[in-house]
Amino acid sequence: MLGIRFLEAQPELVRAKLTVRDDLCTVPGVVHGGAIMGFADTLGGLATSLTLPPGAGTTTIESKTNFIAAAPPGARLIGECVPLHRGKRTMVWQTRVTLEDSRLVAVVTQTQLVLEPRG
Repeated sequence: MLGIRFLEAQPELVRAKLTVRDDLCTVPGVVHGGAIMGFADTLGGLATSLTLPPGAGTTTIESKTNFIAAAPPGARLIGECVPLHRGKRTMVWQTRVTLEDSRLVAVVTQTQLVLEPRG
């Protein structure tokens, strides 16, 4: 749907790329904030799942985004997600979204709830 391409997925770092398409943009022709948030949320969810015990799941319970700069159609966004806290019940991740030239577009901090295996 978003067209996310994963570049690296390890417990300490998840990196991915997203090319800004016209259908991901607002009327003035810049990437929609929801696309950025969805991109970051996907990285944080994957990062959490890489560290979960067998059978456990996760869901986002809080997300905060600081939008810094716009990205036009055709721009390639790079997301880098790192852990800020990894507890038994919650994990907090920060994703920096930049352009390929390293210009900061957004910073997303999200909290993931760890869902115990049903059994």
